[in-house]
Amino acid sequence: MGERRDHRARVARGGEALAALFLRLKGFKIEARNWRCPAGEIDIVAWERDTLVFVEVKTRTGGHAGTPEEAVTLGKQRRLVRLAEAYLARRGESPPCRFDVVAVSGSAWRPSVRHLRAAFRADGLG
Repeated sequence: MGERRDHRARVARGGEALAALFLRLKGFKIEARNWRCPAGEIDIVAWERDTLVFVEVKTRTGGHAGTPEEAVTLGKQRRLVRLAEAYLARRGESPPCRFDVVAVSGSAWRPSVRHLRAAFRADGLG
């Protein structure tokens, strides 16, 4: 059981590192990676020009668990909004914000990276 958990953690870390590189190459400025508070963790916080972007990274190595995008459920979206609110409260300011998803699939040797800009809105989760 622990071995499977370690494998999942390695896959997730690899996907997050690839997503951060991908975003940097697109001109994003990474402000934080794996930001934690008691409510959970935000994978990546980055700036795209004057917009602060909260990025959820989902990585899948096979199709048996569905697509990475399908893993960003309504519950996960709500949790990310709460985490973003906590992040902004600690920052003490509220710039324009957006929620993106970076989906990584395939193998480490041939990954596929998809960037879903504005994947969901905070005000649409009522």
